[in-house]
Amino acid sequence: MGEIVGAGLLSHVPTIVLPRPERLALNEGKEITLVTGLEQLRRDVFEYDGYDTVVVLDSHWATTVEFVVTAQDRRAGLFTSEELPRGMCRMPYDFPGDPELAQNIAKFTDKHGTFITAIDDAYLPVYYATVNLWKFLGEGLSDKRWVTIGVCQTGDMEDHLRLGRALADGIAATSGRRVLLIASGALSHTFWPLREIRDHEASDPVHIFTPEARAADEERIAWFKEGRHDKVIDTMDDFWKFKPEAKFFHYLMMAGALGERACVAKARQYGEYENSVGTGQVHLWFDRPAGGWTGTGLPASPSARSPHSRI
Repeated sequence: MGEIVGAGLLSHVPTIVLPRPERLALNEGKEITLVTGLEQLRRDVFEYDGYDTVVVLDSHWATTVEFVVTAQDRRAGLFTSEELPRGMCRMPYDFPGDPELAQNIAKFTDKHGTFITAIDDAYLPVYYATVNLWKFLGEGLSDKRWVTIGVCQTGDMEDHLRLGRALADGIAATSGRRVLLIASGALSHTFWPLREIRDHEASDPVHIFTPEARAADEERIAWFKEGRHDKVIDTMDDFWKFKPEAKFFHYLMMAGALGERACVAKARQYGEYENSVGTGQVHLWFDRPAGGWTGTGLPASPSARSPHSRI
């Protein structure tokens, strides 16, 4: 039986993969903590052996008539972003996939009243919401499998929760899998207009598009730290006013896999809450609670944990 051993709501903004001198030039001479936060998260979690597969819930990959999960044996190539080719240009990536897990997730489409297809096409595009985080958390760890699931642009909140439920069942049905989930995307997500955007490139959250958007982000970060996923889910109508990236579907898929409103996992924050040209960015990591994600499961096996990690 497979299990989810950790999960994160992580930022993938293009600035994290810029050369350091360029990052400092954009940020008043200071390093952005979204970079140092990912570096610390890698040391704390991703460099240890308590997992074998990473599933990225990718807010940049929008499908239309179904959810799609990548099912290639391996994905490798060079990535250039159509959005920002100057900053993300010919970035190499190379990681194994997990076809068995992908197929098992797709098998639960009927049970959960949704539509999921596993696709193994070698030419299926990859997006920087996956590649940028792999560069920090996966590159050099050649034995770790990476799988991506996109959001569905015709789906609503319930559809994405259903995908999460199918994801959890698919993981459980894959013998021996120990999986980390990454909800890759931002909080509030409104950009400054082009003629103003270069005045707001520094990471200080004073540059978030509105004070109200910042307040909404910070309220949810506090709830995540308290393990109050129920509050986040129950107030989505309010949060949608601030245009969270991909309608926060990346998080909702993760929440569906972790028990939704019953999830009690508390967040550890890596780095600061920061601005990216008007949008709210943060790295939050959720360790599996001793009693399970919903507080009712079996505790994690001590033998699966590193003394340096909370996996």
